[in-house]
Amino acid sequence: MRRQAGFTLIEIAIVLVIIGLLLGGVLKGQELITSARVRNLISQQDGVKAAFYGFLDRYRAYPGDYAQASTNITGVANTSDGNGNGQIQSTALGGAIDEHIAVWEHLSKAGFINGSYTYAAATLSPATSPSNPYAMFLVLIYDNVYDPAGGAARHNLKTGNQIPADILAEVDRKIDDGLATGGSFRFSTMTGLTTGTAPTGGGSCYNAGTGQWIVTGTVQTNCAGTSLF
Repeated sequence: MRRQAGFTLIEIAIVLVIIGLLLGGVLKGQELITSARVRNLISQQDGVKAAFYGFLDRYRAYPGDYAQASTNITGVANTSDGNGNGQIQSTALGGAIDEHIAVWEHLSKAGFINGSYTYAAATLSPATSPSNPYAMFLVLIYDNVYDPAGGAARHNLKTGNQIPADILAEVDRKIDDGLATGGSFRFSTMTGLTTGTAPTGGGSCYNAGTGQWIVTGTVQTNCAGTSLF
């Protein structure tokens, strides 16, 4: 008689343990990547807010809107001076220049943020603006482009889009109330590019009825948030 070759129960158990360890490692790796991106986004928001208030304390003016920037900050050209009206605005909203882009030159050349940025009208690029972990650009501006729509205009820092809803939900839970339409961190439709597909909020990135970020089922990957100042 011929003996049939096969796996023993011990060998099968060892294989299953190895597969379990591999799957656990993959899931843990994904969790670490997610956590790193959440920390990066929070760090960016906190760092820019600190720079914003530090600049205001030193110059008694808002970055980007500062009318004497070229006089008092080394390396800033007079074409990067704001109009000094107390609001960081684009030309479309009444700014003398695109102050929401000039803000990064003012902050970087005054030493409040890392990197070196130079103003260029209507241009969001690595040369003019910092970006989020998903390669979309941050926007610091005075407007009301955040949910719920129709609120009062405020200075706020947009995260840029292309961020998954579950990442923004975790950011919101850590720094605010966890709601996309309440508190100081909210959903925003503004993209981090001069062109691109704007994210949609109610029913896509968050539940229109509850304001909760949608983190189950098919999670929307093109979302954005903003920190209100």
